[in-house]
Parts: sequence; structure tokens; C-alpha cells
Amino acid sequence: MSDDIQLGGYSSGVTSGNFEYALGGLVGGKTYYYKAYVQIWDEATSTAVPVYGGLRSFTTPATNGAVPTGWLELPAPTSGSDYYTGSFSASGERNYSYLYQKSRYTSLWTAYPLTAGHISGSASGSTWAYNPDSNIPEDIQINVKGYSYATNYGDGTFSRGHLLPATDRKRTSALRNQTYYLTNQTPQNQNGFNSPMWSNLEQAVRDLTSSTDTVYVVTGAAFRKVGGSETISELHAANTGIYPKTIYVPNYFWKVLLKVKRDGDYIADASAIGIWMEHSASSSYSQTAWKSHIYSVDHLEEWTGFDLFTNLPGDNNSGIEKEAESNTSWEAFLSF
Repeated sequence: MSDDIQLGGYSSGVTSGNFEYALGGLVGGKTYYYKAYVQIWDEATSTAVPVYGGLRSFTTPATNGAVPTGWLELPAPTSGSDYYTGSFSASGERNYSYLYQKSRYTSLWTAYPLTAGHISGSASGSTWAYNPDSNIPEDIQINVKGYSYATNYGDGTFSRGHLLPATDRKRTSALRNQTYYLTNQTPQNQNGFNSPMWSNLEQAVRDLTSSTDTVYVVTGAAFRKVGGSETISELHAANTGIYPKTIYVPNYFWKVLLKVKRDGDYIADASAIGIWMEHSASSSYSQTAWKSHIYSVDHLEEWTGFDLFTNLPGDNNSGIEKEAESNTSWEAFLSF
């Protein structure tokens, strides 16, 4: 910048010319607005009178973004002998990934991309089957292929709640059938939770595909918040020969959703939102009650202990990931 020009100030003796000012700290893929102005010295009043130009704008290129190195829906890995992470694909197309906790017989999260193409097919119907992954033997998968847990599970009190809904995979039977693996279900209170509230949240997520290319989804079950001591309910096998003998009912269900804007291969911007709900049957739960349970992804990370959307550019302290995960507005997420 010339010594004669000051950003936001004025200097005498400058009457014409081309002037430049270097701006720092700009974010890639953002639109910025500015006005140029001059200040004319009024001798009569001994004051500087500003004269403003029109409002103008410029958009920075997405060079501050990055090409993602992994699937955008994936949380950071969780280590330990009690956990196993797996993924499924069909006909070369990725379907979903999951984190399975062996001692709880439960997938703590299932992560998947969702597009309009996934929900517009004609595939329908399937039956529950064991996850074929040899790292998760059949005796540590909840056997709900029949009424294995008597009146407590499968007859209306608890439903076999999909983490990745079967309706989200209607494009092909191969994709849909994988949603019926036993590791993709958890016991959900049917009347007052699964229906109508949770199922309407699932439909709201599907509706997003009409206005965006891909929604990246992580759906999870939680037994306790990090540091919590909540009581965990148990269900017991109804008959001999059913394993496991005791299964556990999550105290919470949650979702996090991500949309991104791209500039070529770069992620230029992103927006995310989270939904966290206590798992209980309540007659007060309406179809849209889930809208009262919206939080930032940052908040859900504190409760779950997971580092979500870790493949976004930046990290939890700066950049696109930080900005996206701090959002608390469903309306802002919708309009992104």
C-alpha cells in the first residue's frame, strides 16, 4: 500500500491514481463485499466528508480448501479390542461403514452417503441375516431373525431399528439387503419414538436429496454420554439356544448430517448439523418433535467422544471443519 493511502483513513495531497491494498486471512470459496471511498477536506467546517463508491464483491478461489483424502462421512478411527470397524459395498459401489462394540452387541455408528439415486429405485423387502464379516462371529450378533426376545423385542414394544434405513437403499437389492445385517439394527421403542418421531427424521433427511447432490450421514446409538453414569436397560433371551442371553438398550440415538460445496476436486465450504434424542417412548413426541433436539456437531462430539467428519479440510480448531461443525441452525443447514 502506498504511504499516502490508509485503509479506513485519509491523507492529504492524494488526488488521483491507482491504489492497492493486500488483504490477509481470507477464506477460500467465500464472497466478500466492500466499498471504496474518499474523504474530501472541507475547509469551511474543518472536517473530512466521505464520498462512497458502490457496493462491490469478490469471491476467493477455493485454494484454501483441500481435496479430501477419505470418505467424508467417516468419523476418525476408534481403537481397542472391543471395537471393530467394517464397511460394505455392492457391485463396486460403497454402501456403508460401521463401528461395532462387541461387548454391547451394537454398532455405535453407521456412516453412509445419501443421494436421490439411492432412494429412487424399486428394490423392496428383505430378511434379517447375520453380518458375514468373520471379525464379528454370529454369537455376538443380536439374533432378531424371529421373536428371539419374546414380548420385549419384535412384537411392537421394541422394533428392530435400522441405523441405515432400508428405505435409503432402494436403488438395488444388493445394497438394500446389506441394511438387514443384524449389526445394522438396535432395539428402538416403537410407539412414541420410532414412530412417528424417528421415522419422520429419517424422511426429512431423505428430503434433503432433492436440493443437494449428496448428504453425508452418520447415525449412532449411545448408552451413556462421555463421563455419564446412566442406567442401561437389559433385555433377556426368551428361549434356550438364543445368543446373546442379555442385550442392551441404548439410552440415546443421534444423527449428524453434512453437505459440502466443491470447486473441482476441492471442498470449498461445508455445513453440518446434529440431532440428539433420549431414547424413550413418549406420547408427546410428534412427527416434528426431532426439531427440538438439534445441536451442533461439536456438541455431539463432546457427548459421544467421536471425532466426526474428520476428513473435512481443517480440524476442530480451524478451517472448514471447525466452521461447519459449529452450526446450530437447521434453517442455515437447509439453505446451504
